Amino acid sequence: MMRRRICILSAVLISACAPQPRVAEPASGLAVTPPQVAAPLPEHGPLLINDYKRTVASRIVAANEEVFFEPLPEMLKSIVVLEITVDRHGYPLDVHVIRSNGYLELEQVALASVLRAAPFDGPQPGVLQGAASVSFLETFLFRGDGFYQVLSLVFPLQDSFSPSLAGASN
Repeated sequence: MMRRRICILSAVLISACAPQPRVAEPASGLAVTPPQVAAPLPEHGPLLINDYKRTVASRIVAANEEVFFEPLPEMLKSIVVLEITVDRHGYPLDVHVIRSNGYLELEQVALASVLRAAPFDGPQPGVLQGAASVSFLETFLFRGDGFYQVLSLVFPLQDSFSPSLAGASN
């Protein structure tokens, strides 16, 4: 079981190495528009980037029907890595594909899932570190039927800040 998890985690991290072209927004068939009501500035919430990623991932899972909760299959159909940039109010400023293995319809599902779940809770000042926004990577693990799990909820990352794993920047 541990060997399987290590193999999946290794595959996910390796797959994030080669950049992919930007996908600005979901295909026209997916009419996803973020809500227009402004999220309040956060008064409490996660203070570390990995905690914030788990909070965002939990919101994505709660807002979408394309998720599964069974154990991960031995073989995944696709792994899609998104870079998500969120402003201090929790609105996504940019969401694009960093890495994928070519299933465009699954890339669109991942992109639409993030936009459908927005706005998120705004990141705490400690997560923002003085910046107006925070960027991080999130990985969607798709099985053969197009349903997914979000990596931050499958393999919680350590609480220490790691730009190479968290993908955090301004």
